[in-house]
Amino acid sequence: MVEMRPFELIEPRSLQEAIAALRDEGARPMSGGTALMLMMKAGVLRPTRLVSLRRLGLEGIQANGSLRVGAMTTLRALEKSEAVRKGWPAITKTLRTLSNVRVRNVATVGGALAHGDPHMDLPPLLAALGARVTIAGPKAERTLPVEEIYAGYLETNLKSGELITRVDIPSLGKKRAAYLKCTTRSADDWPAVGVAVVLGEEDRIFVSAATDRPTRLASVNEVDKLNIEGDLHGSAAYKKQLLKVYLKRAMDEARNAGH
Repeated sequence: MVEMRPFELIEPRSLQEAIAALRDEGARPMSGGTALMLMMKAGVLRPTRLVSLRRLGLEGIQANGSLRVGAMTTLRALEKSEAVRKGWPAITKTLRTLSNVRVRNVATVGGALAHGDPHMDLPPLLAALGARVTIAGPKAERTLPVEEIYAGYLETNLKSGELITRVDIPSLGKKRAAYLKCTTRSADDWPAVGVAVVLGEEDRIFVSAATDRPTRLASVNEVDKLNIEGDLHGSAAYKKQLLKVYLKRAMDEARNAGH
């Protein structure tokens, strides 16, 4: 294991202080810290400053037609929310097999979205649900559809000093949603493929883990056009076959949702 480089830890008490602290070269935000610490231990990241976001008041869940989730809301809090279970049951179901409960107790929604790893479960589902993130930065606040956060494997379109502050998810209404993943080991392992489907007037299908970012399909017939990438969880050819199977299963599950 690579020895971690010494770093400064600061805990700003306002969003403005946090943004200012993050503009220094070598600074990284820290929400739950679950993925960040693993990457630091592996030597993938070597920040000189960690900026904790836990004192910024960015947690909370508000359901009033649409769903608003603060970036520092833990995955466990989202999983246990009765409002989420009733209005967006696919989110609750997805979270139950997202890593393990120890991780969900500390990992946050904002961290899960900002990490940029295509094996994460929430980004493809939230993208399919039409969710948008609000991003605060040195100059102004902006909003993006979830899928537009990502630029490639472990790459995002977040700029220096920018932070995700919340995610807004529209009402599901009469639409039906499902997320399925195929893991090569335990049910809570990283997926070899992930498929999110929302069926309605406009069907929205997103795939992940087989691609370098959550990727939208215009139809189930477009799998052969995808640039599928192999990794430790399976070869590109294997993942292509998995996708075809899991797309059908996810479509069937979405159609039967609520029945």
